[in-house]
Amino acid sequence: MEKGVQEGEIAFIHDANTELRKAELFAKVRSGQVRFLLGSTAKMGAGTNVQDRLIALHHLDVPWRPSDIEQQEGRILRQGNQNDKVKIFRYVTEGTFDSYSWQLIENKQKFIGQIMTSKSPVRSCEDVDEAALSYAEVKALATGNPYIKEKMDLDIQVSKLKLMKANHTSQKYRLEDNITKHYPQQIAIFKERINGFTADMQKYEQNKPLDKEQFSITIGGKAYTDKKEAGTAIIAMCKEIKGINASADVGEYLGFKLNVTFDSFNNKFVMNVKGAMSHPMEVGADPLGNITRINNALEAMPAQLEGAQTKLSNVEHQLETAKTGVNKPFAQEAELSEKLDRLTALNALLNMDEKGNDAIGMDEEGQEAEPERKLADRPAERTSLKGKLSEMKARVSGTPAGRDAVDKTRGNETIR
Repeated sequence: MEKGVQEGEIAFIHDANTELRKAELFAKVRSGQVRFLLGSTAKMGAGTNVQDRLIALHHLDVPWRPSDIEQQEGRILRQGNQNDKVKIFRYVTEGTFDSYSWQLIENKQKFIGQIMTSKSPVRSCEDVDEAALSYAEVKALATGNPYIKEKMDLDIQVSKLKLMKANHTSQKYRLEDNITKHYPQQIAIFKERINGFTADMQKYEQNKPLDKEQFSITIGGKAYTDKKEAGTAIIAMCKEIKGINASADVGEYLGFKLNVTFDSFNNKFVMNVKGAMSHPMEVGADPLGNITRINNALEAMPAQLEGAQTKLSNVEHQLETAKTGVNKPFAQEAELSEKLDRLTALNALLNMDEKGNDAIGMDEEGQEAEPERKLADRPAERTSLKGKLSEMKARVSGTPAGRDAVDKTRGNETIR
């Protein structure tokens, strides 16, 4: 108001306690009658359409959810605003809880970004989205102590490296399991198939007639030389098979047994031409088609043999690759060790070790203060981290820390 703003141009959203008053207030903001509108995210979030003349947005505190920031900034960064450029201000207090709050927002945004962008810190050590970076910058600005900023960054980096190491260890266990169990089992299966296809191909070559027109098959104990009659007999044998998933041997062809099974799930009959391997084919309604499908199943064996040989070669290659990879160390082990050492040093400097001890409630020698001496009873003995660092720097430089500086630090802590 000292700058010339009229009292009527400033409004508080909470005064508009009805929908009618809120609509009237929003209309005044859109028209320019109200130039300053104050309120909470809950009151001025979704549904607040006053963007027409907005030029600046001021964040006075830190919300708990990244979505709250999106809602706040969505009031001004939206279609319908007559201003091509707007300003967004975030106010933080150095050396206060603001730093921790912005760190929470940063971490939450990273988790959201991982899901929305399909990026995972386990496989990547880079920030997962640009919004998280801006939150990190604000968090850093809110922390006046450079050691605390370094510790926060190291906490995140060490967490990511530990996740990456855990993933490496898990991958190593999977490789060991594949080497000892999975790959040997697959190799044995494919070798068995190769031997089976090879034996059946030899049997087929030995028994098939030289004259392609010559034909002989046994169905239901009766020999047939006519393909159509044989196909009809197969269909008749199928009709005698009753029951869910029932099967029966129906005949023999070129040294291979013919077995028919009713597939109740797909409601169809399947014939298996059995030798060392089983060669399936579907029984259809066409008598001649059934004989053709039997021959096709046998003629397909060379291609199946080649496929089994290819798969065997692939699995053997995977086994050799796994044997090489299982002994590889964690690539970032040295980096993790270095950062852990630095983090330990920072924790010691800031008196924030794993036991959770800090300057509050501990005497200078690290002994626990008496239970009856509560913090409320001894405010003058509380020293903030910033104060401890100031005193440490003063001792290093040989100049006693000024009492005004200590009092100022303690005053900030009381206000916070």
